[in-house]
Amino acid sequence: MKPALKTGLAVLAVVAVVIFSYWLGVRSNHAPGSAQPEVAEQVKSAPKILYYRNPMGLPDTSDVPKKDSMGMDYIPVYEEAAVHAQAKSARKILYYRNPMGLPDTSSVPKQDSMGMDYIAVYEGEEEESSASGTLIKISVDKVQKLGVKTEMAALRQLNRSVRAVGRIEPDERRVYTIAPKFEGWVDQLHVNATGDAVKAGQALFEVYSPDLISAQREYLIALQGMKSMQDAVTEAQSSMKDLAQASLMRLKSWDIGDEDLRRLRETGEVKRTIPYRSPVNGIVIEKTAIKGMRFMPGEALYKIADLSTVWIIADVSEQESGLVRAGQAAKIRLDAYPGREFSSRVSYVYPTLNQQTRTTPVRLEVANAAGLLRPGMYAEVTLSGLGSKGRVVTVPDSAVIYSGRRELVLVELAEGRYEARAVKLGARSDDYVEITEGIGEDEKVVVSANFLIDAESNLKAVISGFSQGEPSSAPAAAQPSH
Repeated sequence: MKPALKTGLAVLAVVAVVIFSYWLGVRSNHAPGSAQPEVAEQVKSAPKILYYRNPMGLPDTSDVPKKDSMGMDYIPVYEEAAVHAQAKSARKILYYRNPMGLPDTSSVPKQDSMGMDYIAVYEGEEEESSASGTLIKISVDKVQKLGVKTEMAALRQLNRSVRAVGRIEPDERRVYTIAPKFEGWVDQLHVNATGDAVKAGQALFEVYSPDLISAQREYLIALQGMKSMQDAVTEAQSSMKDLAQASLMRLKSWDIGDEDLRRLRETGEVKRTIPYRSPVNGIVIEKTAIKGMRFMPGEALYKIADLSTVWIIADVSEQESGLVRAGQAAKIRLDAYPGREFSSRVSYVYPTLNQQTRTTPVRLEVANAAGLLRPGMYAEVTLSGLGSKGRVVTVPDSAVIYSGRRELVLVELAEGRYEARAVKLGARSDDYVEITEGIGEDEKVVVSANFLIDAESNLKAVISGFSQGEPSSAPAAAQPSH
């Protein structure tokens, strides 16, 4: 055989072997029972679909995939989800709590005033009810982050000070009105400005009055008649003496001073104008007198206030008005005199209440010889507190949470465990409040970060309320309906 022919046969043999080997490999890959191990494992681990539920939470299921009237695919419900839902429904329900975290529970399902469903509380959950309040559990690290501080409820004697804002006013018993009892004219003014200080007996103005001139003449005639009838019978002397006395009383009733009457007797001269004098020491707080004006009997020309003693009218709130008594000591501070303190006592508690401000006026009297206290000034008044009757159970005022309808206090049962109790409050002091019901002596209460604990518990309640209200969880445990 030729060498070229031998070479061609060898090449053909090699090609045939390669083709045969490739055919055997392809056949073995497509043979039954030769699936890849990975695919088999995935098929084995895929969860089993029990049925398909309505995507809007309606009680409608299907054995096969389908769409609702809006074109939304039904949601598959797997075997594990159903088992979990059944396990949850198998837990015992202790009670139903308010969805907003309020201390209100129910043994049966119900809704609150806003239409929100009460939340079911199961055995083993963090929040549970007790006879006196709500138990709150917080992790220890969160307690440290919140900065929770506690203090023991203890027996104390409460002494509460009452603070109020007062205003300085003139003593009403030392305010005088200058109103002549006769008709006349203001001829000349000696005190011509509001705010001027005057002394008793100082001339305020010169007055001209025909009635006053006539009264002077009658008095002088009566005096001359008494002298001329010294030798007359007793009855005539007595009549003339009575006339002189009547003229003198008339002048005195018109507030003509003794000094002017003595001058009239000594000189025997009727003056055209007579000075009208101040009856008291004080400050002119009102002045209507004008030079040349005519006045009628009883018309007020001046108002003079004696400010050697002033009043402080303090407005005490309606809630604290029961703590104020006459004779109670008081401390007074004014912005005009920083660091200075004035002492006084309550002289009178008014029997009426200001309906606009809901306050009770309280009057204090303060000596003001130096004139430092001026009417119109505002004053900060601190009244000494009245003590409670004996020692009572108290907690710091910061421990009380005011929820509107009731007052709550967080009691620490153990580290990280707190009980919110409804309490009743009694008397108060500056820093402490009496607890008449709800807490006993030596119980530890939260005085710092209690609002954060309360807010966190309420937030959990709201979140739980939203999760409980989801309609998808209930049908998940239902059996397929055909």
